[in-house]
Amino acid sequence: MEDIDLGEDFDFEQLLNESFEQAENNSVVDGVIVEINDERVLVDVGQKIEGLLSLDEIKENGEAKYKVGDTISVMLMGNRGERPNISHKKVLQRAKFNDFVATHGDNFEDIIIEGKVVAVKPRGGFTVEDENGCEYFMPLAQSFMKTIGALGKSVKAKVIKVNKNQGSIIVSRKKLIEENKSLKDEKVAKILENKEPVNGVVKKITSYGMFVDLGGVDGLVNYNEISYKGPVNPANYYNEGDTVSVVVLSYDKAKQHLSLSIKAALSNPWEEIKDKLEVGDTITVTVSNFESYGAFVDLGNDIEGLLHISELSWNKNIKNPKESLTIGDEINVEVIELDIAKKRLRVSLKNLQEKPFNKFLKTNKVGDILKGKISTLTEFGAFITLGDVDGLLHNEEASWETNTKCKNIFKKGDEVEVKVIKIDKEKENISLSIKEIAESPAKKFQDNYKLGDIVKGNVKDKKDFGLFIKLENNLDGLIRTEDFGPLNAEEVKIGDELEAVVINIDTKRNRVRLSIKRLEQQQEREMLKSVNDDISMTLGDAIKDQFKK
Repeated sequence: MEDIDLGEDFDFEQLLNESFEQAENNSVVDGVIVEINDERVLVDVGQKIEGLLSLDEIKENGEAKYKVGDTISVMLMGNRGERPNISHKKVLQRAKFNDFVATHGDNFEDIIIEGKVVAVKPRGGFTVEDENGCEYFMPLAQSFMKTIGALGKSVKAKVIKVNKNQGSIIVSRKKLIEENKSLKDEKVAKILENKEPVNGVVKKITSYGMFVDLGGVDGLVNYNEISYKGPVNPANYYNEGDTVSVVVLSYDKAKQHLSLSIKAALSNPWEEIKDKLEVGDTITVTVSNFESYGAFVDLGNDIEGLLHISELSWNKNIKNPKESLTIGDEINVEVIELDIAKKRLRVSLKNLQEKPFNKFLKTNKVGDILKGKISTLTEFGAFITLGDVDGLLHNEEASWETNTKCKNIFKKGDEVEVKVIKIDKEKENISLSIKEIAESPAKKFQDNYKLGDIVKGNVKDKKDFGLFIKLENNLDGLIRTEDFGPLNAEEVKIGDELEAVVINIDTKRNRVRLSIKRLEQQQEREMLKSVNDDISMTLGDAIKDQFKK
């Protein structure tokens, strides 16, 4: 709230006198309604011309409560032009004022009124009307309010002056606020002197905490200060009207903000467990709450520990603690972190379970063929779930075809048959293969060809170290540069057909080595053998002829 001060010497009574400058000459007379239309009412008050009232002055619940011919009391307040200036509402207000004076007399100084702002004078003040229709004037300097947005606002104020001649009651919101502030400061000072827990009544519960009444002084118990468990929903622990014991944490006198704590009034359970619990202990706890990242477990003494989802099970596929736990479950867990100073406790459920990897080793070994499901696909391969463990199928082990990626041939959830090709006990890694179960293209090639056979194929790729020739069954043959022989690699183009001899078949690594150089040597030997055979045959014929002669 903002204190809009017009100065200590500001004479709000003079201002009020100006607004009621004709009040002392006002008189109340009876008049007769002669006309009522949509906006105004004409009233005969015994003068040359009728007085004029706004229709709103005789409305009740939206309807006019008088009709033409009815007699009503009005207040004469001089003239407005030729017409007499009259008001029916001021007669009613005067009656309310008289009731106020009759009830309170001169003992009005401690009277507190509550009402709504019904009129605003930007440089003057506010007209406040209570539920009985009695009006009060609140000068701007006594309001602690801005004029903008004040209309219709509910306010409480203290009566500071009654002007019987004018029929006006002057009130001050500023005085009420200052007195309440002073009274609250005194009460809080006494509470702070005591330094002991005090009882209060829960007045209001919110999502961030609850307000507690300490005998006329309200303080806030933040949701962090309700329980040693940490931030909690106060509505789960208390109801409005409950009596609670609190300790004052701090008081901001300028803001009049009183901070309270319920947990500070209780014994500290963290100190109680300091010498009774340590990391590695197994304890029985109760599942008390769920979050997306894990579950909270209750030790039964206002302490909660965190069972993170990563410590819930060795099964990495569990994404929510609700999949395996229920609120109220009693479970055994191992303490894995205990920090008394930071009030932090972390526990593990999986540490009390047998490691799936160790369980896997008891029943499986390298060379076993197993069935599993694709759980995750990556750029380098796929993870396959084998019961409670995952094994890795690298891209190069997924198929005998080159440049094959798991993500292009499988989808999550596919069931596959794999062979265990490596188990790393230290890193707890399992390597798998699908292609080792299937016959390699090189093995099929070996069934049809042997070393020394001549094959033909088109150039598929050119590398610095040689050429790849496309063979049957999606198999490539490699001619290394040292095996080119008379071949000029620069003149060779992709797609050219080449002829070479098989010099090596590696069925394990699915590789076939070819050689043009060896082919040339082989062809030279065959040609030499053929020439030798021809020479031998010619010489033999000549000898035969000599013998015949």
